[in-house]
Amino acid sequence: MLSSVTLRLCGIFFFVFSCLRGKHASTEHPFKTGQAPLLITNYATRLEAAGMSGSEAAGKAKLFDRARGALQRLAGRAEPASAWFVPGRLEVLGKHTDYAGGRSLLCAIERGHCMIAAPRVDMQVRLVDAADGSVVTLALDAKSEPDASGWATYPATVIRRLARNFPEARRGADIAFQSDLPAAAGMSSSSALMIAAFLALADLNRIDSLDPYRCEIRSREDLAGYLATVENGQDFGSLTGGAGVGTFGGSEDHTAILCCEPGLLAQYIFGPVRRERSVQLAREYAFAVAASGIAAEKTAGARDAYNRAATMVREIVEMWRAETGRDDRSLGAAIDGDATAPDRIRQLLKREITATGASRQLLDRFEQFFEESETIIPAVTGLLASGDVGRIGPLVDRSQQLAERLLGNQISETTALARTARELGAVASSAFGAGFGGSVWALIRGREGDEFIGRWAAAYRRQFPAAAANAQFLISRPGPAALRVSS
Repeated sequence: MLSSVTLRLCGIFFFVFSCLRGKHASTEHPFKTGQAPLLITNYATRLEAAGMSGSEAAGKAKLFDRARGALQRLAGRAEPASAWFVPGRLEVLGKHTDYAGGRSLLCAIERGHCMIAAPRVDMQVRLVDAADGSVVTLALDAKSEPDASGWATYPATVIRRLARNFPEARRGADIAFQSDLPAAAGMSSSSALMIAAFLALADLNRIDSLDPYRCEIRSREDLAGYLATVENGQDFGSLTGGAGVGTFGGSEDHTAILCCEPGLLAQYIFGPVRRERSVQLAREYAFAVAASGIAAEKTAGARDAYNRAATMVREIVEMWRAETGRDDRSLGAAIDGDATAPDRIRQLLKREITATGASRQLLDRFEQFFEESETIIPAVTGLLASGDVGRIGPLVDRSQQLAERLLGNQISETTALARTARELGAVASSAFGAGFGGSVWALIRGREGDEFIGRWAAAYRRQFPAAAANAQFLISRPGPAALRVSS
């Protein structure tokens, strides 16, 4: 446990750090303590001011109104204490790179969860999904049994971890939400729900005023890293971990949701979370997104396939440590710390194949990670920064090919969607997210959006009629990160 002297020193450091760190959006926390909330009922105005397009902001206002009605039916309250928009994310590039200490190119999208919350006088947390009226009641208790199922698994994990790390948090809440984000589609709907629940409860309990929080979480990037450990169950500094949701994932999703900015694509490197650069996406372009209709779940059998990709990275790092005596914490750290590391790792894995008859899976996994993180992402970001958008297509095609051949996380539906988008004239197209289902993005000129979506969806229906029956297609610009829409 932290001593009282240590906690006071952390508090002093945080105050000095806060005064010096400047006003960059990614270093400002998404909530502030000590302010009496004044609900802004014109949600669309607040979202537009944050950088969301007008049509999407108008749609979110309707979702907030429905959530507000569901909260009133649940708790008899006309006015919530706070309201939050928490977006999904689009992984432009960075297939299974974050937990390996690599890079990703990211943005938030203009779809997400609209959540409102009101405090309770006890330690119960009641959540209602305004879309179907389903209600879950959970205890703000670190020792509560992890018996929630379905969507409730995610807020339940947050609530247990929050109670464990911040036992001073003793105020429950009534929470209502509605989402226009496709579920289990690779757009981080589950991570976004966890973040939304955390933001609402953390705000009501003023945990950002507590010394343990202030010692460990000093920016939005820190918060993203912490919330990733809530999901994967690991420790975050002095904030001890727990069960998580059972996946060995990283912090890419949480970083995009909390730290990205409207109109921009952000290149991050992970372990810890660090922004390397941001580039403007020209106004004439937008992302068409196809949710394949094949669920990209992080539970059950799909979780095992997802975790295998992460386990292979761990095996490579362990072999590297045994070979060199180094203590690199990730594959990305090994590569950054030794210019000869890539060739040495290749030779190490080839020797293992020869000596044991092992399959090429570990070598394939390394090659996919190295090319994606070290070559493709910096090159694409550079082209976008110089305005050469039209030249990124072959590089993104290569990323998709590596996912299909070496990473092995693609299915026939996502492969076909990416290929068809390019045939229909998309500047670039790629599957994204955990894989084994999920979604595909296509970069197009925004004025062509409706026509492109129509042709893309029609081609998909011809190829995969069963999956297409559950598919969704949407258009999005890079949108704002998670924000409070009451102040």
